[in-house]
Amino acid sequence: MNFDSEFSWTEAKQLAERLALQKTGKYLSDVEMIVLQGSWEGKTYEEMAQLAGYTVDYLNKDVGNKLWKKLSDILAEKVSKKNLREPLKRASTGQKLLQADLESVKEILFPEGSVPPDSSFYVERNGIESLCYDAIVKLGSLIRIKAPKLMGKTSLITQILNHCQSLNYRTVYLNLSSVERSIVTNLDKFLRWLCLMVGRQLKLENKLGDYWDTEILGSNDNCTVYFEEYLLPAIDCPLVLALDEVDLIFPHTEVIEDFLGMLRSWHEKGKISPQWKQLRLVMAHSTECYIPLDMNQSPFNAGVPVELLEFDSKHVLSLANVHGLSWNESQIEALMGMVGGHPYLVRLALYEVSSGKMTLEQLLRDAATEAGIYSNHLRRHLEILQQAPKLAQALQTVVASSEPVELDSMQIYKLHSMGLVRQHDNQVMPRCHLYREYFCRVLSV
Repeated sequence: MNFDSEFSWTEAKQLAERLALQKTGKYLSDVEMIVLQGSWEGKTYEEMAQLAGYTVDYLNKDVGNKLWKKLSDILAEKVSKKNLREPLKRASTGQKLLQADLESVKEILFPEGSVPPDSSFYVERNGIESLCYDAIVKLGSLIRIKAPKLMGKTSLITQILNHCQSLNYRTVYLNLSSVERSIVTNLDKFLRWLCLMVGRQLKLENKLGDYWDTEILGSNDNCTVYFEEYLLPAIDCPLVLALDEVDLIFPHTEVIEDFLGMLRSWHEKGKISPQWKQLRLVMAHSTECYIPLDMNQSPFNAGVPVELLEFDSKHVLSLANVHGLSWNESQIEALMGMVGGHPYLVRLALYEVSSGKMTLEQLLRDAATEAGIYSNHLRRHLEILQQAPKLAQALQTVVASSEPVELDSMQIYKLHSMGLVRQHDNQVMPRCHLYREYFCRVLSV
């Protein structure tokens, strides 16, 4: 059997480098590669030492033993100097099968909306999911997810709800961006909407007329009674209520203070009341609430805080592999040099390159132009800024400076919620080079 004709050293080297970076975050060192190639070619440690100028003991005990353990961990099977070819070949076959499978589903992988919970395109980030799973099963729990737009908040919520469904919990997801202005500006209408939508998702009859007492009780009390006396008893199991894009109601002072105060009171009730212990809350928002709230009435200083950060290089490499791209370290660095670890921007780039529409080099060359793949995304931000000249001027100052810039708190709040800047105390800088390059050009006109 001519093994080399089926699986060459070049293929083995590329595979080992890619898997090492994916699993450990680092490429194999030069001396590890010397031992790997020498072993592949059937050389003894003595022959390798003579060719490379190292001692035999160093290559054997210090480098070789650690290398075989590392590869065993990476490939999830025993790897040694004598048997390394077969494990690498099996891993290569698995990678090719994965890539072949991806070819059949590429049409549905365009990065828009949340990522389904069972998708290989969902990226777990440093134990955040486990933290949320542990928190949501606790009686009366509250999880607060904070991140700028397009960072994966909704996808994480979907993961949490899917986990809860596997535990036979009832779940309700409400995106507050869907609430009409005529409703969100009136507390009574808004809380009636909340009760109605929760009831509908639970397949329960609308009984607002039986429980809503407008003569004696206020809106918060009526909403609380409806949950306490009807919705929660009707299901007789834990209920997870997920509220997405909560920050979209922050500007509506007619609603926000009472609504957030009510959520905090429900969380506190969950500590003592058997009925309310069954309610678990998940809230996602882009920024902190800028409405002054009593610390005892705000849900933003209670529960478990979760902040979604950008992808790191290991996350990007893993996603590249899922897209069927055998990228090296320099390609990962080139993409991240343009868009950082921004989840949406990274995924859009990987989709476009993996679909064969362009090379990475073409993508990066045109990224900040009207011909680039990000043109629609950038233009949407520009349209918002054009409606707020002072905010546009503030961003122009930020992208024109090589150092972090100090802005007033409201400007920082708005730019950060749009995902355009990174915040460092009271100073900000562009979130990525893409934003700096594009907005330097369009805002200076």
